[in-house]
Amino acid sequence: MLQTSRSYGAKERKPYYLVWQRKIKLLETVVLVNDLPERKPKRAEVGTVVEILAPDVFEVEFSDDDERTYAELALRDDQIIALHNQGERLKIVD
Repeated sequence: MLQTSRSYGAKERKPYYLVWQRKIKLLETVVLVNDLPERKPKRAEVGTVVEILAPDVFEVEFSDDDERTYAELALRDDQIIALHNQGERLKIVD
């Protein structure tokens, strides 16, 4: 199920991760898709959804190995991917 607020033009291709991304839920483990230059978390860092702010915006908490929060950010659904696909196959598109 595609969950994104961004619309793509006819010549513009959706990133592969948006084709199969399912609805993100509260307390879900997610991964950051791209670096956030103005913030500490970098691409591929793992966080937890701690609040749903809007249908496509989530408060995500990033913690270190000692479970101390080092960042808590409002992120759009096109900035994160749910890590557990619960048996759904990843569909790669060209």
